[in-house]
Amino acid sequence: MSVRRLADESVQPASFAFNDANAAWAEKRIALYPAGRQQSAVIPLLMRAQDQDGWVSRATIEKVAEMLGMAYIRVLEVATFYTQFQLQPVGTRAHVQVCGTTPCMLRGAGELIEVCKSKIHHDPHHLNEDGTLSWEEVECAGACVNAPMVTIYHDTYEDLTAGRLEEIIDAFQAGKGDTIKPGTQIERLNAAAEGGQTTLLEKPTAKREKFVPPPPPEGSAPATAGAPAPAAAAPAAAAAAPAPTTAAKPKDVSEESAPALKGTPKEAKVSEAKAESERKAANASAKATGKPAKEMREDAVGAESKAAKVDGGKAPGKKSADAPAGEAAATSVKKSTKKVVAPPAEGLSPTAETGGPTPLFQKQEGPADDLKLISGVGPVLEGKLNAVGITKWSQVATMTPEQITALESSLNFKGRVARDNWLQQAEVLARGGIEEYRKVFGKDPR
Repeated sequence: MSVRRLADESVQPASFAFNDANAAWAEKRIALYPAGRQQSAVIPLLMRAQDQDGWVSRATIEKVAEMLGMAYIRVLEVATFYTQFQLQPVGTRAHVQVCGTTPCMLRGAGELIEVCKSKIHHDPHHLNEDGTLSWEEVECAGACVNAPMVTIYHDTYEDLTAGRLEEIIDAFQAGKGDTIKPGTQIERLNAAAEGGQTTLLEKPTAKREKFVPPPPPEGSAPATAGAPAPAAAAPAAAAAAPAPTTAAKPKDVSEESAPALKGTPKEAKVSEAKAESERKAANASAKATGKPAKEMREDAVGAESKAAKVDGGKAPGKKSADAPAGEAAATSVKKSTKKVVAPPAEGLSPTAETGGPTPLFQKQEGPADDLKLISGVGPVLEGKLNAVGITKWSQVATMTPEQITALESSLNFKGRVARDNWLQQAEVLARGGIEEYRKVFGKDPR
């Protein structure tokens, strides 16, 4: 594909104007777009101008730009982008555009190009002897399933062979292009299988019937949601029913209408109500004392632990029925009062004070460097790096592979150090600061 430029000035016309019919068409086309959006008509107008003159000249681009209130360069960008617009004179009877993209090339586009070279001109964008034909190679023309193919004006001719393209070119050169059927040139419908349909040949025999719900059982009333029983049926039902001998306990509406839920005994309902009342009481107590519920629970646990120690390991308010039970209570209290070391915060290396190994990096003396100048390090990540002991550019620049692996594993960003080139950035910053960074990388840090 060559660079698309306007034709030489020697062939450019001095002006362009739509004929009366096309001018009226253009005005209607522009009016289809809302106010302020008329520039969307640039492609239809350029195509109409090309249909009128055969190609798009500089004067055409300027005229369309004036009609749509666009800068010349904007219309030029559209005209040079799409290969459907011809930027120099082409054949008066046919301009053959051969698709040379991969599917067509694999199916014989090279042979089609050789036909164009032999029957039109050896080089693309050149007219034949009588000026009726020209050709060029273009990118995908949008019918890859039917490759190879060519485009002539507004029509495509697909599933071609070299011999069939010769016949098409001869017909257009003789002025009989309208006798050639556009589309596929073999026996198939559009992009369907060649020769006709090959699957699902049997006619469907199944019939879809409308679903009719089964009738209700005999003797049952129709299920109509929200509708009361007919009043007329009440006396008859009362007469048919035998007189009760003993007073029956009336059923609750919820018991009669809804089935009992499995796994929800009355004891569970009582415990749920009790838990809800305790929660409300705790909230009221927290408001009165000014302490959150969490602190109140911790105070209660601490008081129980102290009482257990004074009582010799027995929980307050409890009687030790036997020795094993007392021993179990003492063991439970010891476990609850044992000092628990909290795990290190997420992304931070443990320290010796919390019972873990020594820190991965030793914090250096002096003011901390601005680690955010390293591309890939933001404020949050800078805080995490400071927390593990990295405060200087020199520390980052001298990290060993083992330290990098440990750091990335700890902060959960595997591969970032190498991907963002931390080591080189930090070394340059440590050597000469921002000025040195500009010299080496040609830009400001971050």
